[in-house]
Amino acid sequence: MFPKVNPMAKKQTQPIPTKADLAARLESLGLRALPSQLNDFLALAAKARWSPLQLLEQLVDAETRERSRRSLERRLRRSGLKNFKPMADFEWTWPKRIERETIERAFTLDFMARARNLVLIGANGVGKTMIAENLCHAAVLAGHSVLFRSASAVLEDLHKQGPEGRRRKLRFYANVGLLCLDEVGYLSCDDKAADLLYEIVNRRYEHKPLIVTTNRPFQQWNEVFPNATCIATLLDRLLHHADATVIEGDSYRIREAELEKAALLKGRSKS
Repeated sequence: MFPKVNPMAKKQTQPIPTKADLAARLESLGLRALPSQLNDFLALAAKARWSPLQLLEQLVDAETRERSRRSLERRLRRSGLKNFKPMADFEWTWPKRIERETIERAFTLDFMARARNLVLIGANGVGKTMIAENLCHAAVLAGHSVLFRSASAVLEDLHKQGPEGRRRKLRFYANVGLLCLDEVGYLSCDDKAADLLYEIVNRRYEHKPLIVTTNRPFQQWNEVFPNATCIATLLDRLLHHADATVIEGDSYRIREAELEKAALLKGRSKS
């Protein structure tokens, strides 16, 4: 692996590689942190008088940190998460009914290891999507692959595919570490959409966790998917290993809009 050193052999003059050459060779080996910071790294090594073992240890640490950073960026980019409010801004006292213990337990991410589902049920504006987004973000930070999509976007994506493309997409939705289907029930769907949703739920059943947000109680899902024959089986799979929690209250968005309007009118009256 390494050239043997023969002390009796005549020394041959080897060309001294430039730092640019060395950086290029390091990059060709798949290193990411060191090539761009080679000058600083070598200066620090000389100043600190690192031993060969210490130098290798620092190199490994730098590459590990860089790979972790790149992995996090990649998972965030692929997750579909956009800008969202952090849970620190969530007003637990605003909903008239909320199972805070269930939601806070979900943020430990213990449901992921057990492939349990979480279903958040409530009217518009009570915070279901905000909670789901924060859970997905926490899962990304913990190293999991995550996909956050509206249910309508996922079903449309599957519906427009040909047979082979649909099989490939179903494998993708089945295998991602955590899948969140937001806003199930906001739009009525045909029986084909119900079959596709069942396929996702069934493929993830007892293998991968699923987060679902919906504005409809389960007894109304037949209205969301009229003429579908798989609703009972779909709900059976979805809820067998799941925490289904109801959030009741007025829309927080409407409240914010009313407060902003009141502040604006107050400002105008003063002027």
